[in-house]
Parts: sequence; C-alpha cells; structure tokens
Amino acid sequence: MHNSGLPGSDISKTSTYSTVAMSEQLVIQYLKQCRDLTRGFAYRVFPNFWRQWCKQVLEVAEAAKSNKEQIALYETQNLMAAVQQAAEQEFCQHLANGFVKFKNKSLNTLTGEERFSGDILSLVEHSDLEETIAITSITHRADNFFSEQLWAIQQRLALLNDGEKIDERTNPVSPVQFCEALRKVLSSLDIDVKTKIIGYKLFDQDVIGMLDGLYDELNDYLVRQNLLPNLRFVPAGEKPVKAEDAVQDDPSERNEQSSQNEKQEDVQQLQRRASDKLLSGSLNPNDIQYQNSLLNAIRLLQTHVTQQLPAIQAAQSLAQQQVATTQETQATNNPAVGATPAAPGVPAANLEVYTQPQLVNVLEQLQTQAFTVTQQALANHESGPVPIAPQSVADVGRKMMEQIASENENGAVEAGDMQTIDLVGMLFEYMLSDDHLPDSVKALLSYLHTPFLKIAFIDKGFFEQPEHPARVLLNSLAEAGVRWVSNDGSDQYDIFTKIKTTVFRLLQEFKNDVRIFAELLIEFNAYTHNVARRQELMERRALEKAQGEEKLREAKIQVNTEVRSRTDNREMPSAILLLLLQPWSDYLSFVLLRYGDKSESWKRALQVIDDLLWSLEPKTQQADKVKQMELQDGLHAALERGFETIGYEQAKGRKLLDAVLSLQRMALLSRKAEPAPAPMRSKLESLAAEKAGRSVVQLQPVSTEEAKIVESLKMVEFGTWFEFDGGKRLKVAWYNKKTQHYMLVDQQGRKVSLAAGLQLARDMIAGRARIIAGSTKPFFERALENIYHTLNERADTLKAGNS
Repeated sequence: MHNSGLPGSDISKTSTYSTVAMSEQLVIQYLKQCRDLTRGFAYRVFPNFWRQWCKQVLEVAEAAKSNKEQIALYETQNLMAAVQQAAEQEFCQHLANGFVKFKNKSLNTLTGEERFSGDILSLVEHSDLEETIAITSITHRADNFFSEQLWAIQQRLALLNDGEKIDERTNPVSPVQFCEALRKVLSSLDIDVKTKIIGYKLFDQDVIGMLDGLYDELNDYLVRQNLLPNLRFVPAGEKPVKAEDAVQDDPSERNEQSSQNEKQEDVQQLQRRASDKLLSGSLNPNDIQYQNSLLNAIRLLQTHVTQQLPAIQAAQSLAQQQVATTQETQATNNPAVGATPAAPGVPAANLEVYTQPQLVNVLEQLQTQAFTVTQQALANHESGPVPIAPQSVADVGRKMMEQIASENENGAVEAGDMQTIDLVGMLFEYMLSDDHLPDSVKALLSYLHTPFLKIAFIDKGFFEQPEHPARVLLNSLAEAGVRWVSNDGSDQYDIFTKIKTTVFRLLQEFKNDVRIFAELLIEFNAYTHNVARRQELMERRALEKAQGEEKLREAKIQVNTEVRSRTDNREMPSAILLLLLQPWSDYLSFVLLRYGDKSESWKRALQVIDDLLWSLEPKTQQADKVKQMELQDGLHAALERGFETIGYEQAKGRKLLDAVLSLQRMALLSRKAEPAPAPMRSKLESLAAEKAGRSVVQLQPVSTEEAKIVESLKMVEFGTWFEFDGGKRLKVAWYNKKTQHYMLVDQQGRKVSLAAGLQLARDMIAGRARIIAGSTKPFFERALENIYHTLNERADTLKAGNS
C-alpha cells in the first residue's frame, strides 16, 4: 500500500529511477509552474537577442560590397524588426507546448542530424545542413557546460514522469528545445542561411548562455516542493544516486557535512571541467553523435565541392599543377589536394588507376623518407625540443603524386581516394594552425601525416569511428602537448620526449598492421595517466590553499565594505580612521571567519563602530551627554578586548584608546575634532583596501573595453589555457566569483598566481596574454569543425562563381 499526495514516498519502478506517488493534480501544478518559469525566462532574454540580431544584420548591410546585397539585407532587417513581437510569442509558445508534450509522453525533439546519413545524405539542402550543424554545435556545448544542472533537473522531472528516465530529447527545458523553438520560428520567415547563422551565434550567447539562471530557478523550485532536495551530482561513469536514497538523506547531517561537500564539489568541478578525459580520448554519447554528424556533413560538402571534377585524375598532371599552386596554398591556408582537375589531353582510357594497396605502398616510401628527415634532425641533439621544421601539407600531396607519376606515367587516382587525401590533408593543415599546440609539438606531429593517410586507406573505421585507436592516440598526443609543453621551449615530466618517441616509433614500425596504434595508445596513456595523477594532486593542494586564502580575502573585503560604509563621506579624526581601518578591521575579520555574519558576535562588533562614531559627535543635549557617559566604559572595554583578541601591540592600543577618550571629552564639551588631512586619509584608505585584497589595479578606473573583457572572462571554463609573453602557458584552475580572482597554475599544477580579472583583461588588451580558445574539446573534434567550415567556404565560393 502506497502513500499518496506528497512527494517523498517510495514506489518501485522497473526503470533505474524510483519515483514518488503524487496526485495527477499535483504533477500538473508542478509542471505549470516550471512552464511559467521557462516562459518568463524566454520573455526576458528573447527581446534582447532579437534586437542584437537586427543590429548585427544592419551592420552587415552597411558593410555590404554590392547594392543588391545591401538592399536584400535591409529588407531582411526590416522584416525581422516588424515580426519581433510575433516571433517572441511564437517562440515562447513552442517552449510551453513542450511541457504539454512532456506530460503526454510525446516529447521527442530531434536536432535533425539523423537525416544526414545513408542514401538521404545527397538529397539534403545545403542551407538546411548548415542550420542543423549550427544547432548541433550549440546544443553539444551547452549540454556539456550545464551538465550538472541538467542532470539534476532530469532526475527531478523523472518523478513527474512516472519515474521514466529523461534525456535531452524528452526534457522540455534542454538546450535543444530552445534551439528547435527558434528553428520553427525561422522556418516561416524568408531569411537567408547566412543571416540565420548570425542569429544562431547570437542566440548561443544571449539565450543559451543564460540558461544557468533558468536551471537554478527550476531546481530551486522543485527542491522547495521536496523533489529530491538532497540530490548530489553523479558524473558519467559513477553509480547514480537512487531517488529513494536521496529522499531518505537525513537533513540534519547536511549542516555537519556542508563544508566538506563544498570542498568536494570544487574538486569535482575542477576534475569535470579540466581536460583529463581528453588524454585517454574517452567520449560520451553526445561527443560520438556530434562527431558522426560532422563527418556526414563533411562528406556531403566534399561531394558538392568535387562533383564537377572527373572521376579519375592523372597523377602526373596533379603533381605538376600542385607544384605551381603550392605557394598559393600556403598563402590561403587551404590545401589544394583534391581540388585539381586532370590536365586536358590525357585520355581517360589510357590511365591506370592506383588501387588502395598500391597507394599504401607509395605512402610507405614517403613514410621512410619522413623518418629519415626526423632522425637527421636528432643528430648532435640529445634533449629538449627537436630543431625541426614542420612538414608542409601541400608537400605530402605533391610528393605522393610525383611518386605515382615516376612509377607509372599513366598512373591516376580515383576521385573518392582524392577526397580521402584531401580530408587527411585538411586534418593536418588544421593541426599546423591550431593555437592549442605549441610550435615544437606541431612540427613533430606534422610528420604523422603520411602514416595517418596510410591508415585512412587501410582501415575505413579511422574516419567512421570516433573511438578508433589512431584517432584517440592523436587526441592524446595533442592534449599532452597542450598540457605539458610550452612555446617558451620548456616541457614538464619529459612529455616532449615521450611524444617524440611515439612519433618516431610510428614512422619506423607502422607498415600495414593497425594494432600498433592501440599498442602505442596503451603505452602513452599509461605514462600520461601517472603524470596527470601527480599533477592533479599538486593542483588539488594548491586549490585548497588558494581557497583558504580567498576565504580570508573575502572576509577582509566584506569587513572593509562594512567599515567604509560607515566612514565614507564623513569627516573623521586621524586616530579614529587608523583604529577602524587597521586593528578593528582585523578584529572584525577574526569574528567573521570564526562566527559568521549572522552571529551575535559579528553584530556586536559592528555596533561598536556605530557607538564609537556616535560618541565622537559634539553633544549639545543633556540626554545625549548622559547616554554617552553610559556608553563610554562599555565601549572602551569592548575595544580593549578586541585589541587583546588579535594580539594588537599594547602600546599602540593604549595610545588609540587615549585618543578615543580625549575625542569623547571634546564631544561632551560640544567641540568638533579636527578631521584627518586628505592625503593622510587617502593613504590610510588605500592601504586598508589593498590589505583587504583589492589590488592597486582593481582600485584604478576601468575603461569600457576593460569592463567588457572582465565580464567575458567570467564565462571562462576551468581548464582554459592562457599563453603569456615568451610562450609561457598557465591554466585557469579555479575562479572566485566574490573576489574576481583567477587561480592560475603552471603545467605541473603548481599555483603561479591569483590574478585579478582586471589585470588579466589589461594583459590581453596589451597583447601580453591571450586565451587559447576552446581548449576543452578533443583535437579531432576541433579539426572536424574546422574542416567543415573550410569546405563550407569552398562551397560558397563555387556557388558565387557559378551564379
């Protein structure tokens, strides 16, 4: 027999969740409130997003190169401005409908990427593809960024769904619901795909980027309704917390464990957002689905770009034309391989198409040459980065065609194989331009171009399987280079030597057996796993120490704020300013850290300031004089106890107390004390502010540009790398929202500094520091995104040329 009506009762379910019995009316009530919170959020953020979009379209129109394009953009902007209110209402209605579908168990929102597979691929419109990729990219990032909040919402919504598991497709507030709501709004408007892509970028920033506020609101509301109030985040791979366990958690134990839980949460957050998983190449289902959709889109674009080319291309003519276009290729940063038509005059009937095994044999010879070049670079060089120039992507393609032409003057390559050559070329072209990788690592990894082109011909799964050992190995090599090698020539834990050994073994030993990739992956990851553990331990110790320091700094800032709120805009004698800004501020910090700002001790310590300041005002009324005499002894005793508590020097303390007594006597005689001179007061206040943790930089005026960057830095993820002057790399290990300090650690995990956000902003503006953007994505995923955009630009160029 089950309890009913109130959350908290346990009902067994066949799913992995246990739910609670509640009335249908209660479920509807909860869902309506969640719906209203979601609509309220949408009505708050959508107008600003739409206005920014209109503004951006107007700016693009003003910069248009032709009158025709400018007029079209002006018309689009006018249309968007006219329909803003209707679009807003439709957008909110789509979100509200999601809750109705959720209640009816019919919500199953797809991003559309399932259409881009199999035979249907060739029928997809280019504009539809681009819009889908934009949405997939947004939702992929958001699902990872808001993973903890979404996980909690989904556990709680499961209780309103008869205990059935919720995922991003069936969660009415997941990022994909917002993106699909916008897609539906735009489907009825005559807006070109380029304008839509501008909109999706702004939508990602101004709507999706703000979802954490909504998710906090929803979770807070559901917690107040006693729906899994003690739920704790379970990262992927850990055993989930069962609903009955969470409900039965004793609230009385939470207070005792709160401090410990906060520390554990910080460490878990550090581990989740850091890039440890990239070393092993581990991917979640979202990563795999996203990368597969990217590859499908790339294949489609390759077909669009090369559909005018002959099915078979003569190697000799390709090699000749690549020699002529190598310089152009380097200038445009786009590989020419795969985009060169066969030379006229070569009869197709006479061409001898190289099979994939034959192409592998050609590459084997090039691989031997690459190994020889790298070994020569090692001559008379025992340690440190190898002084070796990176291998040009265009050179690999050219040498391959020259080798085929030298073996057979009628040798040719099929268009499909040319696409594979092109795809691997773009992979390594991106690698050479990747900001994440230090130059020495780029140069070393560039010589893997040939073995990776070989495996692309030998094993089709290389591109088809995101978890292929060769892909995971490349991810791990790149990530290790990012984490432990700097552009200043230094490296940690001999990582560069380990990368170098792995590259050389591949060049020397990889023939046709792809198992060597798995072997080297296991060996390399075993090494980096131990290194990562050592670094994590050092980083955790540094984090705990920094959090302690920041807690003290927070207390001092709060104390300084309280004191300054009572002293600013008020004339005060020098002795009183000194007393309040130095020993009494130290005492307040002690009380705040020990007892908290809700304690009676804290309130009494602040009351001492108020009483002291009142007692120094000239007294003209007899009642005030009587009151002051009554306060005086207790006030002096309180000040004396405070000095003793912090161990303030007795002589200095006695001198300050004597000054207080003298000033109080003047007040009783209705006389006003002489205020502190302006220079002295300014100096005392500046010293107190710096002591409280506000650096000289923070106290200086902030420009509009600086303020904008400081604001954007608040969105920086833990694990993001900065590169400073000279090539030194430091990582953001933690950020304190209250003090706006960033804990920066080196590549060993040692704390280098707690940098103020304003100082980081100024370093960035001056070019002394830069963010190595997007550093929490695996290398291969970043490369596929870059390849997609490169091919997309080629398709647009061809389209413009044909129009």
